[in-house]
Amino acid sequence: MMPGPGDSGGGGHEGFAVAKSGDGRVALIGFPSVGKSSLLNLVTDTQSEAADYEFTTLTCIPGNLVINDTKIQMLDLPGIIEGAAAGRGRGREVIAVARSADLILMVLDGAREQNNQHRNILERELETMGIRLNKRPPDIYYKV
Repeated sequence: MMPGPGDSGGGGHEGFAVAKSGDGRVALIGFPSVGKSSLLNLVTDTQSEAADYEFTTLTCIPGNLVINDTKIQMLDLPGIIEGAAAGRGRGREVIAVARSADLILMVLDGAREQNNQHRNILERELETMGIRLNKRPPDIYYKV
């Protein structure tokens, strides 16, 4: 059987691809159940499901925020966990979507965050996948 328009060749999972729109794109990254969906619901007109159990969000949910005539696309991504860069919990797919963002907003739960442990894990997972956080682009030039 031939794949239909919404099918992907990736083994039965829903896709993460969301068309880029607006003037900028922000990816909400964090552990499961830290408030990414609640934040998206609060600042956009999108309703992303938020619940008291982990991995409520299973695909990329886009929302739009307009500030001073600037349209910002926000992406609510599934929670990532330690080992995401190695493929744990579909982490590689989630991080690949974050790579397409102009800004990565790390959402942390202050009640669970101790000694920046979750932040450090998230930074390590993103950097393992080649996303350099808070670093200047390398000074590269080409001389003929």
